[in-house]
Amino acid sequence: MGSSSRWSREVRLLWGDPLLFIVVLFVLSSLILFILYPLALVVATSFKTPKGFGFTIFLEVLKSRYLLQGFWNSIMMSILTAVGGSLLGFLFAYTLSRTDVPFKKFFHVIAIIPVVSPPFIGAMSIIMLFGNNGLITYSLLGINNYPIYGFRGLLFAQLITFFPIAYITLRGVLESISPTLEDAAMDLGGSRWQVFRKVTLPLSIPGIASAMLVLFIETMADFGNPLILAGSQFPILSVQTYLQITGMFDLPTGSALALMLLVPSVTAYILQKYWVSRKQYITITGKPTASVIKSVHPVAQWVLFGLCLFVVLLILLVYLTILWGAFANVWGTDNSLTLKHFQYVFGVGFRAVLDTLTISGISTPLSGILGMVIAFLVVRKRFPGKQFMEFTSMLSFAVPGTVIGIGYILAFNYPPLVLTGTLAILLLNFIYRYIPVGIQSGIAILRQIDPAIEEAAIDLGADAKKTFLRVTLPLMVPAFFSGLIFAFVRAMTAISAAIFLVSSHWNLMTVQIMSQVESGRLGAASAFSVILVALILVAIFVIRAILLYRYGRMGGKLLNI
Repeated sequence: MGSSSRWSREVRLLWGDPLLFIVVLFVLSSLILFILYPLALVVATSFKTPKGFGFTIFLEVLKSRYLLQGFWNSIMMSILTAVGGSLLGFLFAYTLSRTDVPFKKFFHVIAIIPVVSPPFIGAMSIIMLFGNNGLITYSLLGINNYPIYGFRGLLFAQLITFFPIAYITLRGVLESISPTLEDAAMDLGGSRWQVFRKVTLPLSIPGIASAMLVLFIETMADFGNPLILAGSQFPILSVQTYLQITGMFDLPTGSALALMLLVPSVTAYILQKYWVSRKQYITITGKPTASVIKSVHPVAQWVLFGLCLFVVLLILLVYLTILWGAFANVWGTDNSLTLKHFQYVFGVGFRAVLDTLTISGISTPLSGILGMVIAFLVVRKRFPGKQFMEFTSMLSFAVPGTVIGIGYILAFNYPPLVLTGTLAILLLNFIYRYIPVGIQSGIAILRQIDPAIEEAAIDLGADAKKTFLRVTLPLMVPAFFSGLIFAFVRAMTAISAAIFLVSSHWNLMTVQIMSQVESGRLGAASAFSVILVALILVAIFVIRAILLYRYGRMGGKLLNI
């Protein structure tokens, strides 16, 4: 009776507020149409056979040792990246939050460079360093045909690409643990190792588990690094899915592989959302306090510094190689400096630059606004379907881009919505692909705003609309803009879904980079990459300047990722 009466009360409240009813109806309808509907078509197509529906395609996939090996390779690579990336992230986070090593800000900046760059830049740089004409293997060591393609090269690329996500997550976790807890344990006679093992590490476990699950999802969904580095000897499921559709024009088999890719990703997402998020240890009781006793031995501190320095030098080597490759005449053969690659980008390839900026510039604010609306509804309103809205809106985070791309082809290639090849299909993909960014930032800030502030405005005579526009929205703006940066970066560097949706009318820089790498034009690919990263950094600088001007130090802290 309790649940049914609550549901009926929520229905009455929804009917009694026409504006809320319209907004909820619009949001739920759009989520169903642009997230659930494409996914449902992927599932349905994977079971389609000439005689109706059945498991024929899955049985054929299971009989194919090559495709089945791709599935297990994807699982193994995701697990290794999750474990290794989280260890590297914890190493960085612990060193920068618990020691007095020099160059902390420099280490932080270098560690987050992979976040603002296309995910396959690391793979491209690895080829330039360790490939047949690699700077290290061929030029320095004289090694011919070094086997960089396959497991080793791909794992290296995935660790460099994704460990910064774990670092950002774990640094926030460690900084939320009051150092006075460690001081108290040491005052009670615990050694530094005992304090780390029995205090710091247990309190960090929820964050470590969350980081591992996020890295698992990201690696399962990754498309760029495997396409460049996996090779035929180490098949990866996301690449095989792409090849089935673009190379063999086999949508049913491609959909079946996409469904196999979807299951572990969504499983990990559900674990991350409903299990890890509840396993939290609250240690913040007031204002942040500084540590009196240093919990890291001086010798251990310099060991940690040396390990972090080694990783930083690797990252610098990877990205400086891309910069050099953009100016080298012919990488590995003629390294004389030239501007011809940039001339190519600003000539033949400039259309892709404009298209990328247009698509990202339009989709990012729309995605951010929709995310803020959903966050406000989830946190502040009660209505039927609230949990369904929250789960569905966040589902796109767990769904691999390859699956989304296939779903949009199946959903919007036929009447009544024929969007293939248009700007609209790319915009819709990016808007609904990245709404979780806005939702997360919106929920975080709304939970810090006391509802009594809004209630006071209503008591003073403001209606719901005026309260939202004059009170709630201004308090959400800083988090809104910081969320926009992440959404803009993701939109600028997207590849896995977009590669299915680009056309001769609308193209993206990331797709251009991929095509240049596949055709062996590493110089042009490097030039595109340098320009892409430069555009992202300029956008971050501009938005940071706006926030600093408008919100002072608080605005700057919001962007200190």
